[in-house]
Amino acid sequence: MFDVTYVARTLIDRSFREKIILVGVVFPGDSLEQLSLQLDELAQLVDTAGADVVGRVVQRRPSPDPATFVGSGKVAELRELSLTLDADTIVFEHALSPAQQRNLEKALGRTAIDRTAVILDIFAQNARTPEGRAQVELALLEYRLPRLRRSADALSQQAGGIGTRGPGETQLEVDRRRLVRRIHRIREELKEIDRTRLIQRQGRDRGRHREVTLVGYTNAGKSSLLNALTHAEVEVENRLFVTLDPRTRQRQLPGGETVLFTDTVGFISNLPHELVRAFMSTLRSVQLADLLVHVVDGASERAEEQIAAVRDVLVEIGADHVPELLVFNKSDVSRSRSRELTDLFEGSAWVSAREGENLDVLVGAIGERLRLHDRTVTLRLPLDRGDLLAAAHREGEVLNTAVEEDAVVVRVLLDAHGASLFRQWRVSA
Repeated sequence: MFDVTYVARTLIDRSFREKIILVGVVFPGDSLEQLSLQLDELAQLVDTAGADVVGRVVQRRPSPDPATFVGSGKVAELRELSLTLDADTIVFEHALSPAQQRNLEKALGRTAIDRTAVILDIFAQNARTPEGRAQVELALLEYRLPRLRRSADALSQQAGGIGTRGPGETQLEVDRRRLVRRIHRIREELKEIDRTRLIQRQGRDRGRHREVTLVGYTNAGKSSLLNALTHAEVEVENRLFVTLDPRTRQRQLPGGETVLFTDTVGFISNLPHELVRAFMSTLRSVQLADLLVHVVDGASERAEEQIAAVRDVLVEIGADHVPELLVFNKSDVSRSRSRELTDLFEGSAWVSAREGENLDVLVGAIGERLRLHDRTVTLRLPLDRGDLLAAAHREGEVLNTAVEEDAVVVRVLLDAHGASLFRQWRVSA
């Protein structure tokens, strides 16, 4: 149905391991140490995309050069280094404008891309479902549209005539209109998918199943935790962005409530806006969740920074209002680090999804958070209305029952929706 390869040339050719040089710039207020960590992550992204980093170049600047992002001297240095190392592509940590990208490729004599292009390439590799491929294609198209260029500048002045439009420029406009039409078509298809998902959610609401969505930095172990909590057996790999499509599984909490757990796409610092916009239908599960289980790599020295990056994305997609439970995973890798983080963030929990360690504590914490806004009500139900008693068990947690002469008196823990269903049988306090 959707063909990502229809969109553009492959950003990183995977028929062989390309040689990549990374470029980063330290601006005022930034630190060299911070940039080094960002370049480490970029190197991991490049490796996931199927290429090898052979060199790094760093420059300090007060601001980006409007033409080439880095200065002309650094461009010359990059060209010489590329020839020496036989590098195929230059990857910038920071976003490049279309003009900067064109100028760099002309000056360097090789491909110049940015972090966003690498992430898009990884998403294109990992898209599996029709929805996932559509979302990736939309992101790629929106990224490519302002970067369209004539295949040959010489064509632009041939047979100019009125308005001086040559064949090259005419083809450029044809390509642009074709991409715009395709963007509109995919957006409409994704809107329809979103409407279907909302209808499905309304059906689940009638069943009153609580929804818990797993969010977190990419490769924090969300899929492993979903498997550990629900025996889901979803694919787990030690690579970035393996999960692009939401997977929902259910389990019962100790109180008897059925909870739906949904695994989502991982976040990352400086997540491309094209991806955020394209994946809004998938991210709807985050916005509408009853609770977010924010999974963090508890062995990472960058855990605090990754938490901040995820929360930034939650703000961007309008999900920062959803209650959050921080969970530090991978305690089997670094028990001391995960305990340190749990002590630092009050109300958090630590687990090892791989070893199954401390999962019972996490499940208990999830149940407590979900019941945090529930209320205890007393219901007086007619003896001949067994359906109402069954509904009370289904909608909430029955604390105790007492049979009287003409009624069953039930004390039950209900959320606001459940309490409204039993309004006429409530006993005034």
